[in-house]
Amino acid sequence: MTRPRPGRPRHAPDESGDRSPREQILEAAAALFVDQGFSATSTRAIADRVGIRQASLYYHFAGKDDILLELLCTSVRPSLDTARALEDAAPEAALYALAMADAHTLATAPHNIGMLYLLPEVQLGRYDMFREDRAELQDTYARLGAKVAGEDPASAAAARRGEMLIQLVEVVIHQRRTRVPDTSDCHAIAEACLRVCGADQRTIAAARADAAGLTTSARV
Repeated sequence: MTRPRPGRPRHAPDESGDRSPREQILEAAAALFVDQGFSATSTRAIADRVGIRQASLYYHFAGKDDILLELLCTSVRPSLDTARALEDAAPEAALYALAMADAHTLATAPHNIGMLYLLPEVQLGRYDMFREDRAELQDTYARLGAKVAGEDPASAAAARRGEMLIQLVEVVIHQRRTRVPDTSDCHAIAEACLRVCGADQRTIAAARADAAGLTTSARV
């Protein structure tokens, strides 16, 4: 049996692992977008990294804009799902659990795809879906933070706090540039979110204990 030459492109993704062809394309694109930039990455380069023909990539995605959109959405939608599952929980525990789950998602996303938030292309209309998802998540932070602080969730102060809270969680993205964040980092971020809302240490300790049992996503 003749062995293929090293580096020879395959006509189909590697099926020997657990990842689907679509997942392999997303992972390859994430690495290239983060390492060399979105504009500098072509669909051919993505296909070559996976080991497939460029035409095979188009079977799964219309182009690299669609790939970037999916990568962005996968970094925020798990946290949105967690937020929706916490609607009826006590606000202190809910905020702690959401911050934990959100930080964990960003800390474990492949190739630190949260860095892609900073791309200028993300401000274009084709990425509205991601920006709407992130805005909904930020609104949830604002609402929970207001409840913890005993303020009107519709106030300007609550909106500003929501912006601060989501950015506080997203510090994980910047941590990943120099080291790998761990569970203790996620707990520290969750505790800081409650402190921003005026919670004392006793309240924070109770919220941490209660959050552990709220959702599987919060256990990191």
